[in-house]
Amino acid sequence: MQKEITAPGELLNEKGEIIQKGWARRPVLNYNRKNIRGSALFIKEWDYYYVTNTKYSLSLTMADNGYMAFYAMTLFDFTDPASPSEVSASIIRPFPLGRLELPATSLSGDCLVHDKKIDLAFLTTDEGKRLKIDYPEFNKGKGLKADLFLWRDKNHDSIMIATPFKKRGKFYFNEKVNCMPSGGKIETGGMVMEFEPETAMGVLDWGRGVWTYENTWYWGSASGLLEGKPFGFNIGYGFGDTSAATENVIFYEGRAHKLEDIQFHIPGEPEGSERYMEPWKFSSSDGRFELDFFPVLDRFSETSLAILKSHQHQVFGNFSGRLILDDGTPLEIKAFHGFAEKVFNRW
Repeated sequence: MQKEITAPGELLNEKGEIIQKGWARRPVLNYNRKNIRGSALFIKEWDYYYVTNTKYSLSLTMADNGYMAFYAMTLFDFTDPASPSEVSASIIRPFPLGRLELPATSLSGDCLVHDKKIDLAFLTTDEGKRLKIDYPEFNKGKGLKADLFLWRDKNHDSIMIATPFKKRGKFYFNEKVNCMPSGGKIETGGMVMEFEPETAMGVLDWGRGVWTYENTWYWGSASGLLEGKPFGFNIGYGFGDTSAATENVIFYEGRAHKLEDIQFHIPGEPEGSERYMEPWKFSSSDGRFELDFFPVLDRFSETSLAILKSHQHQVFGNFSGRLILDDGTPLEIKAFHGFAEKVFNRW
């Protein structure tokens, strides 16, 4: 049963437990880091952005994972469908333990990093988000500069979920904001990539929570125009107990159309036998989300630091198939750009 939260309130009680479990079309619950009980090492806070015009894409991450701060960037080139490419880089700083002071809501506050290697800023304005980066060491000294703006219509729905893990005091609080028209430019190695809001869109993955040590999640996202109308979706699981709420939703013309359970069908599963570059399938328990996914690029990364481990396959490609809105209206999509991922963490 999907429980929609409509009344504003606090996220956590005095025991550090979620008060209202469910989902919302707006960020209506108040996150207060001071209400969390337990070690700060297990608090995970991040802002992740993916901006694309389907030819070029940029992802940026700023995260406070308790034991480490993590700043990451990936520049994608999809101009040649036969040989897409990506360049990734990351910076790790030890034990931030909340010192990044990431905002308690996606609607206000700034994320700022300035050190000897990188300047990174996610700025909030009345109209949306401004993303700025200057990282001279990117791609063997070619450098990466970007100044992008993502417009956010506050009348448009997003998807917020508040879900507990089975272990007491552990929870996932997240908002995904899809279909944000994007403009600006990216520069690297003397090359300039222009983004226009008529053809480029971005998504924000805003996450706060206290996680279990070992977990696996699945996430998929797409944003763009479907016959000239804003369209996208967010799908996933592995984020705690989703009996009260999944984050599965279709976005169409600014409205969220809520879905039940989604299943990722990755060729070769179970664990360790996946063939990520073969076509995937997606199906839903309510029959409203039936898509094929044709991969073109697997952004694989793996980190192993003593007792910490991360194994990630973020796969980019094209979705095709049939979706059904709340009122029964079918949507046919063909070769629609997006990504799907499987991530294993010990953190």
